[in-house]
Amino acid sequence: MHFSLVLKAVQINMDSLKKVQRGRTAVAPTAAPDGGYAWFVLLSCFLVFGLTFGVIKSFGVFYVEIQQYFETTATGTSWITSIAVATIHVAAPVASALSARCSHRSVVITGGLICSSGVMIGAYANNVIELYLTVGFLNGLGYALTWTPTVTMLGLYFERRRPLANALASTGECIFTFVLTPLFQLLIDTYTWRGALLILGALQLNLCLCGMLLRPLKTPPELTHVDEVKAEETEEQRICEGSDLGTVKVCLEDPEEITDSKDSKTAELRTRILRYVDYTLISNAQFMVYSMFGVFAALGFFAPALFLVPYARSKGIEEYQAAALMSISAALDVFGRVFFGWVANLRLVETVQQLTATVILLGSVLLLCPLASSFSELAAFSAAYGLVYGAAVSIHITVLAEVVGVHRLGSALGFFMLIRSGGGLLGPPIAGYFIDKMGNYGTGFIMAGVSLLVSALFLLLLHQMTRRGQRSTKRNHNMQTDKMGQSLGGEVTDLSMKSKMEK
Repeated sequence: MHFSLVLKAVQINMDSLKKVQRGRTAVAPTAAPDGGYAWFVLLSCFLVFGLTFGVIKSFGVFYVEIQQYFETTATGTSWITSIAVATIHVAAPVASALSARCSHRSVVITGGLICSSGVMIGAYANNVIELYLTVGFLNGLGYALTWTPTVTMLGLYFERRRPLANALASTGECIFTFVLTPLFQLLIDTYTWRGALLILGALQLNLCLCGMLLRPLKTPPELTHVDEVKAEETEEQRICEGSDLGTVKVCLEDPEEITDSKDSKTAELRTRILRYVDYTLISNAQFMVYSMFGVFAALGFFAPALFLVPYARSKGIEEYQAAALMSISAALDVFGRVFFGWVANLRLVETVQQLTATVILLGSVLLLCPLASSFSELAAFSAAYGLVYGAAVSIHITVLAEVVGVHRLGSALGFFMLIRSGGGLLGPPIAGYFIDKMGNYGTGFIMAGVSLLVSALFLLLLHQMTRRGQRSTKRNHNMQTDKMGQSLGGEVTDLSMKSKMEK
């Protein structure tokens, strides 16, 4: 009788061990529908991309009017967009925390109201400083509160089709740029720039409708890092306490995971903070390497779009032909995002490998730009740049989800945007510095190309770290299972011999 109880206890502990190991390797069972209502979430994200970054790309038509009205410099006017972009990146972690505390829907609706109010108030600005605070800061804050939660929700609704979903959603930025640029010019010609800003503010109220489309999943879509730790600790504690038959006691806890009971208040505070902001991502080596890729990639991403038209004009290209280069780039950008997002969805290669190849190709294309001088050569460059740029942008969020897991995507996206903000802010000024020193706009493209090639080195490092981690995890898993099986087998044998001797 005693021996049978021992065998039963051993079996229970072995089953529990398997459950915990499965929990560590496959945490957060997915509830992503990959269809149905997920397409409405995709539509919401598409509109958010267009009404945020699409508006930023199209806002250049306001520059001349504002500059002439307030008699300021081009640099002073450009700070409006710079402040908005900086605020988007810096406030992204705040948006992630608020989404975890409240809900994605409420945060997006609030962001829509903030950015709409900021633009409408900016229409009555008396100087450029007021535009910095309204169209710059408030508008950027609203964008952060709308874009970050929507992209996170899209990742929760899609798993199998996530690369394609991210690519389709990001095309909203390109398509809205096509539509809004001539529309803004028409509104300025008809109602002046103040009237155009009022209409833009009313248009951005549609972001609230986008937030209403973000219906929470019926089943829990995500398991936070805190829930993972607590679930594993609870299971392990149950195993340790449940096997006290006096014969077998299996404890799976590692010494590093043991929490000091005297620091219960600190542990409770840490748990609450982690529910809203997963700051442990900073200690995630793979996440930090990918963030460094984001910094150097941002140095090269934002500069070429600003200097393509001035570079063409410096080569003697007519004004309308130079503007047409941006249209060519945007058209191929849309195609690149959709096509290469579809390719990533086929899983022919690892997503990080596809991203590495596209970033290297993008950097190489930028390095070749100074060789182009005629309109046909610049048109070919614009087409190649737009195509490869769209291919890179369409999957970089998908890679982030693979690096940290979809259950930590909200916090990871916020921290990634915050860290990347340095590159986004410094890229255009650094490129401008080289252009001023060399007297040639081509040097700006060279700087951008070199930055992208450097960022590809971090992607190669990330790929090696991922491969090494997979091999190490598999080896440790096998060793732990074999060791546990041998230990339990030895104890059962000893107990069997002891039982026979007693008989």
